[in-house]
Amino acid sequence: MGRSDGALPSQRPVRRWRRVAVLDWVRIGLFVGGVLAVSTGLLPREAAAGTVERVLPLLVFLGAVVVLAELAARAELFDVLAGGITRLARGRNAALFGLCLVFAAATTTFLNLDTTAVLLTPVMIAAAVRSRVPVLPLAMTTVWLANTASLLLPVSNLTNLLAMDRVQLSPVEFAARMAVPQLAALVMVAGCLWFFYWRGNPPRYEVPVAFRPRDRRVFTAASVACGAFVLAVVADLSLHWAALACAVTLVVAFAVWEREALSWSLLPWRLLVFVVGLFLVVDTISLHGLSSVMTVLIGTDPGAEGVTRAAAVGGVLSNVLNNLPVYLAGEAVIPPANHDQLLGLLIGTNVGPLITPWASLATLIWAERCAAAGLTINWRRFMVTGTVTAVLVFAASVGALLLTR
Repeated sequence: MGRSDGALPSQRPVRRWRRVAVLDWVRIGLFVGGVLAVSTGLLPREAAAGTVERVLPLLVFLGAVVVLAELAARAELFDVLAGGITRLARGRNAALFGLCLVFAAATTTFLNLDTTAVLLTPVMIAAAVRSRVPVLPLAMTTVWLANTASLLLPVSNLTNLLAMDRVQLSPVEFAARMAVPQLAALVMVAGCLWFFYWRGNPPRYEVPVAFRPRDRRVFTAASVACGAFVLAVVADLSLHWAALACAVTLVVAFAVWEREALSWSLLPWRLLVFVVGLFLVVDTISLHGLSSVMTVLIGTDPGAEGVTRAAAVGGVLSNVLNNLPVYLAGEAVIPPANHDQLLGLLIGTNVGPLITPWASLATLIWAERCAAAGLTINWRRFMVTGTVTAVLVFAASVGALLLTR
């Protein structure tokens, strides 16, 4: 993926319209498809307006939090954090691997997977650059743990909140029910990360010296803004308003002290276009037979077969479409009493999206962060290794759920 040594290019290549990436064509195609569905009446305007109203807070959150992360990176906050991680590992590849696993899993579990994608991706990339080790293993650790470490707590994933309410479990009861499947998923993904991406690294690396930011003023502003955002997440405040407030605060700081860093390119238009198009297209399909198809695919069996089918359908369709709308479509057709079947669907939509870049919003955000840092992703290898890992993690976590029924 990218250069063979995993290093970042010294300069990001200029993007031109004639060289639009495949993923950009997918995003544009979904958006155009959604607009056509509304304009032709396949999706009634009232339904489309309801969809836009429902996803507007999500769009505000995504746009604001990406701007926050981009400016924090330019303030060199992530370089400072990266230096701490690499020094703590004391130059040992295995120790760095373990620290990255723990850091990514904890961030996803106690904050949420999107926070991991937004804030941790630049940290991992900066850590690799500062210690002169291949960038790709640390980047892949971030994206795989963002998805697979999101089973344990309700706050870890929006789908968890929806499932917890449906099965009528308290946060503690939910965590107790999902603890073994989560542990099984983490063990399996750790093994896959080591085999596919980490074992080829040199056993030792040069420990970097402590990093000093070039401008203490913007560094302090970025630290305060990111810290306030993390506290807002922990305090269960409105994420989109918190992200917007923190991003605006940091934009003002840069306008005062480093105005040249501000440009319209900070806004993640590709990601926002994809989200709008995705929800419009999925709503259109739902109105024209998706619910019937989901019922046939998932079934209503409350036993082991029904749990496995729901998980498999959730994982496969998440990689075809996106895990959030797939979870919502699956939840709607599972009988309310089939709690284990619903948890199977939850596992499939949480740990399954490791294959395609659009399978989860966390992966899309991660891809944006990698592009912003100049890291080129070989999507063919990403999909091959992701397929193997998704199958193994799926089998381990669903098997654990069935064994603990």
